[in-house]
Amino acid sequence: MEEMEEELKCPVCGSFYREPIILPCSHNLCQACARNILVQTPESESPQSRRASGSGVSDYDYLDLDKMSLYSEADSGYGSYGGFASAPTTPCQKSPNGVRVFPPAMPPPATHLSPALASVPRNSCITCPQCHRSLILDDRGLRGFPKNRVLEGVIDRYQQSKAAALKCQLCEKAPKEATVMCEQCDVFYCDPCRLRCHPPRGPLAKHRLVPPAQGRVSRRLSPRKVSTCTDHELENHSMYCVQCKMPVCYQCLEEGKHSSHEVKALGAMWKLHKSQLSQALNGLSDRAKEAKEFLVQLRNMVQQIQENSVEFEACLVAQCDALIDALNRRKAQLLARVNKEHEHKLKVVRDQISHCTVKLRQTTGLMEYCLEVIKENDPSGFLQISDALIRRVHLTEDQWGKGTLTPRMTTDFDLSLDNSPLLQSIHQLDFVQVKVPATPILQLEECCTHNNSATLSWKQPPLSTVPAEGYILELDDGNGGQFREVYVGKETMCTVDGLHFNSTYNARVKAFNKTGVSPYSKTLVLQTSEVAWFAFDPGSAHSDIIFSNDNLTVTCSSYDDRVVLGKTGFSKGVHYWELTVDRYDNHPDPAFGVARIDVMKDVMLGKDDKAWAMYVDNNRSWFMHNNSHTNRTEGGITKGATVGVLLDLNRKTLTFFINDEQQGPIAFENVEGLFFPAVSLNRNVQVTLHTGLPVPDFYSSRASIA
Repeated sequence: MEEMEEELKCPVCGSFYREPIILPCSHNLCQACARNILVQTPESESPQSRRASGSGVSDYDYLDLDKMSLYSEADSGYGSYGGFASAPTTPCQKSPNGVRVFPPAMPPPATHLSPALASVPRNSCITCPQCHRSLILDDRGLRGFPKNRVLEGVIDRYQQSKAAALKCQLCEKAPKEATVMCEQCDVFYCDPCRLRCHPPRGPLAKHRLVPPAQGRVSRRLSPRKVSTCTDHELENHSMYCVQCKMPVCYQCLEEGKHSSHEVKALGAMWKLHKSQLSQALNGLSDRAKEAKEFLVQLRNMVQQIQENSVEFEACLVAQCDALIDALNRRKAQLLARVNKEHEHKLKVVRDQISHCTVKLRQTTGLMEYCLEVIKENDPSGFLQISDALIRRVHLTEDQWGKGTLTPRMTTDFDLSLDNSPLLQSIHQLDFVQVKVPATPILQLEECCTHNNSATLSWKQPPLSTVPAEGYILELDDGNGGQFREVYVGKETMCTVDGLHFNSTYNARVKAFNKTGVSPYSKTLVLQTSEVAWFAFDPGSAHSDIIFSNDNLTVTCSSYDDRVVLGKTGFSKGVHYWELTVDRYDNHPDPAFGVARIDVMKDVMLGKDDKAWAMYVDNNRSWFMHNNSHTNRTEGGITKGATVGVLLDLNRKTLTFFINDEQQGPIAFENVEGLFFPAVSLNRNVQVTLHTGLPVPDFYSSRASIA
């Protein structure tokens, strides 16, 4: 019952209702709170002046909305009654329940009398703090509003059901425990509030203060107040006015405004409205149950989101750590190459230093030796070795001149790391779509069948965030066999033609993107038509064929036979159609039967191997296939005759009828494949096609026996 507590609190004072009254807008107010928010209006807005001008139609006159500033969530918090000299512009207030209320124009009088006994200023108006509808009070003032005795009873039961200690009703913030209750004021007080609001002097000195527990008992034992009529205070409500939807007394019926209204017994209407409220509560209870289940679902989603977040963060950290590890490994490899190059350069330079050092030592030794030789004064001895020394000096000099004094290695490292692609990849590193699309939903209201065609429509779920790149539609074979793909593409609607008649198909659809495919949708069962409805096909007919009657009637402009096919092909089931002869001149021999789609169109039906037909004149008929004539049968056609064609693909037979009688034996057997109804005729014949016909009864009974 804790959730109900807000329903039991006044939107103005925020406390439990005390002597609640019912406004015409069906909202409730404490009687004292209603008095506090009254605003006096000009004389011109009074109910009497409105009635005198003929504009008043009810006891309570609502103010025009353009004469007021109504409050909304976007308001600044201030408002005024425009045009009322007696209502100064004042800031609005908020009750403890968060509802904006209008402050009183003047402070309420300091009286402790019952608000019902206090006088109400003439020409006052009141604005509901919840819906902001304003109305002008009549001469009865607040006494004209009915008192909500039911709400009082609910509040009493609610307070009695609370086992906790009684709280003070006047504490503004945290209510303290009540110490006394005033039986006259019917209010629980703590000690500070009793001293401040209920001093033991003046008229209040005569009030009886009792302990809270005793006050609760006295409340419980106090007799229920009987609801009395607002117009006749001494009369109890005894009837219910159906037109005004309010309880009335006998005096209202005899002399009041309800005398001509329809009334019913108060008890009967009480039971009826209780029943209606119970029924309405059943629906609301179902919604509340759904809301609770939905809240459980949302809470589970919160838990799932938290778990998925932790899992996803761990996966992200692992992926980034893997990238960092790979970068560190590559860093080590690159550093190894740099160190290798470093060692190579040092080795080359050091080898060259060693070589030059040895060479320089040899050159220096030779130079010193030559200088000592030059110091000798023995000409003959000098000349003996001078030529050899000169050659050695020139040879040594030549050795130094062949790039010996050029460094074999540069100090620069000929390595340049190209990290721009990697940096760009790091900057472009982002989340990509890694989920398959949600399961599509078949839109049942848009799925249908016509003849042997089926139209299916589907959509993505409303809350789906994963885009689909396309869809795959699958149907079975009509016999409960395996599914096969019939459509792959981006569209969300597809019509499948060429299905079997009188067959049950199962259809399903799934979505796909680069990541993968979604689960299949729920399977939809489709039933094709039991019988075929079709017309002749102008698109495949010979150009000499003339069409009329919505392509159901055909004739020809040529004296030669020309072929026309039906629009629908058959490959399964039993099918029957008829053709009536509308015109038959000069005894021609039209042909009726079935054919493949690629049959010859400029010769009589049955001349090639793509047609199976019966051609007939006014006396006899023949069956013909691949220009082979068989089974001559007596009996022909005239104007008004009816030719029937029965194609039984279950038994693989083709049978013909003239005027409801079978013409000859079964014409053809072992026929299988895809067949189209066909006719060949010339300008002397006109026929009309009749489709959607059931199989003849005698044939159905014969087939069942067989």
